[in-house]
Amino acid sequence: MEIDVVIDVVCPWCYVGKKQLDKALAQRPGLVSAVRWRPYQLSSETPTEGVDRAEHYAKKFGDSPQYRAAREHLLTVGKSLGIAFDFESKCRIANTLDAHRLIKWALTAGVQSAVAEGLMKAYFEDCAFLGDHTLLVDIAAKAGMDADLVKDLLAGDKDKDLIAVEVQQAHQMGIQGVPMFIFNGKSGVSGAQEAAVLVEVIDKVQAEAA
Repeated sequence: MEIDVVIDVVCPWCYVGKKQLDKALAQRPGLVSAVRWRPYQLSSETPTEGVDRAEHYAKKFGDSPQYRAAREHLLTVGKSLGIAFDFESKCRIANTLDAHRLIKWALTAGVQSAVAEGLMKAYFEDCAFLGDHTLLVDIAAKAGMDADLVKDLLAGDKDKDLIAVEVQQAHQMGIQGVPMFIFNGKSGVSGAQEAAVLVEVIDKVQAEAA
């Protein structure tokens, strides 16, 4: 079985979804042969220098009781999964194009999951700026990629158009929110579902394949 996960690395629920998938896979060892991380951009128009996160959230969500409750729920869920979300420290939201390029290259190196998690951890727990090429190279190196090669690739335009095409394809598929889990290219599950839900889908897809 293969699973494609469509994410944006500045989406907190994608980080939660990644952790939930890890738990699901641990409960069904050996059933999933490949997990691929696919790009989505919640704000493709974000400038290269990024935008202030607090200002962006204030404009997008305001400060309603519903928003504050949703934030508290996210913090609670994150804590249960070992995620120490930091929404208070000063932070800039990057255009995630380069981060998605790095995730794509990590597929060839066989370390996509490690790189995807490294990016989300850096942003959500350390408030790091994902537009910083030095940071991206460091994350790649820690995952086992060739740091010099990644540095050279980031300095150029390789796969920028391809990422844009893949994001557009996700929209054309009707994906309007992330994470989106796609099992064997057919069965789709939207949102950061609990591990138990993902296990049920894995079992169902496996039974249908058998």
